[in-house]
Amino acid sequence: MPEGMLEVLLVSAKGLQDADILCNMDPKRKALSRKGSTPEWNETFLFDVSSNDATDLKIKIMDSDGGVGADDFVGHATISLDALFRDGDIPAKSYNVMKDDAYCGEIRIGLNFTAQKSRDFDLTDGNIGGWKQSGRD
Repeated sequence: MPEGMLEVLLVSAKGLQDADILCNMDPKRKALSRKGSTPEWNETFLFDVSSNDATDLKIKIMDSDGGVGADDFVGHATISLDALFRDGDIPAKSYNVMKDDAYCGEIRIGLNFTAQKSRDFDLTDGNIGGWKQSGRD
């Protein structure tokens, strides 16, 4: 499993079930436009990937009730990261949002992964960090 920086571009969603009865839902991460079942965010998030067992990106969509009561669970999406770690980039595409094992909309996400360069040092040659170790015999 590679280590590095995961960039997630949260673009938009569509077809989400409205969790609010009296008004349009407001999915968390303040939607830039169109609240309700078709929010648009166009927001980027960065994550440091350093765990050897990170194989999936799990996204949980919540409806923010603005401090009045508990936020409502709208659905979730799970994205396998295998292709991303291999290719380094997945252009924005739609993924199914599920709730109680049923389809309940789509979320559009783009992914980018920048692998951390390995730091292999050979301490036996006396060359540490570009400096030659000095010493007297």
